[in-house]
Amino acid sequence: MSLALFDLSGKRALITGSSQGIGLALARGLAGAGADIVLNGRDPEKLKSAADGLRAEGMTVAELVFDVTDHEAVRSAVDSFETSTGGIDILVNNAGMQHRTPLEDFPADAFERLMQTNIASVFHVGQAVARHMIKRGAGKIVNICSVQTALARPGIAPYTATKGAVANLTKGMATDWAKYGLQCNGLAPGYFDTPLNAALVSDPDFSAWLEKRTPAGRWGKVEELVGTCIFLSSDASSFVNGTTIFVDGGISACL
Repeated sequence: MSLALFDLSGKRALITGSSQGIGLALARGLAGAGADIVLNGRDPEKLKSAADGLRAEGMTVAELVFDVTDHEAVRSAVDSFETSTGGIDILVNNAGMQHRTPLEDFPADAFERLMQTNIASVFHVGQAVARHMIKRGAGKIVNICSVQTALARPGIAPYTATKGAVANLTKGMATDWAKYGLQCNGLAPGYFDTPLNAALVSDPDFSAWLEKRTPAGRWGKVEELVGTCIFLSSDASSFVNGTTIFVDGGISACL
C-alpha cells in the first residue's frame, strides 16, 4: 500500500530543458514510476533524439518544442497541448543556464539571459500549466533550484541570485495555489556531473576541492535526484508545499 503512494501511472509530466542532463534523467525516472513524459527544449533535433532514446526503452514520450523565456510561445504551446493531447499533471521546471565571470566583470547581457532563463521561465511555464491544473483541482510543480539557493561561490553571483529567487517563487506558488489543490516545491541539487558542470568536472583542482568540501566525498550522479523528484510528483507528498529539498551530499549542512 505504501509503495502505491509513489505510483505515477496515469499521470503526464512535462519536464522543461529535458533533452540532456538532469532534465533527461528526471524524465526517465518519472517514466520509470509510470508517468507519460513530455520532453521540452528549443532544438527539435536534439529533443527528438532524446525522445527516441526513451521510446526505445519502452516509455511513452511526447515532444513539445518552445522557448521557456517566451511568455506567449509558452502559453500557446501549453494550451494547444492540453487541448489536443490531454492534461499535464506534473510540471518540472528544469530549464536553466550558467555563466561564470567575476561579478565586477559580469556582462550585462549575460546577466539578463540568466534572469530570463532561470527565473522568468519558471514564472512563464508555471503560470501556463497551473491555469489548467487549477481548473482540475490538482497538480504537482517541482522547480529545480540549486545548492546555490543557499550558498554562494566566486564567479557566479547572478546565478546564485536566480536560484534564490526560484526558491522564493516556489513559496509564492504554494501560497497562491495550494488552495486549488496544487503542491509546489523545489528540488535543489548539489554538484552533479552534468553538461552544465562540464568545465568544473574536467578541472582536477575543483574536483579535489569538491570531494573535500562535500561530506559524501564525491560528485552526485543525476540518477540520485530521481527519488526526490518522484516523491514531490506523487501522492506521497500530498501535504508538502512551498519547501525546497536539498540533494547535495551534505554540502549545505556544514562549513
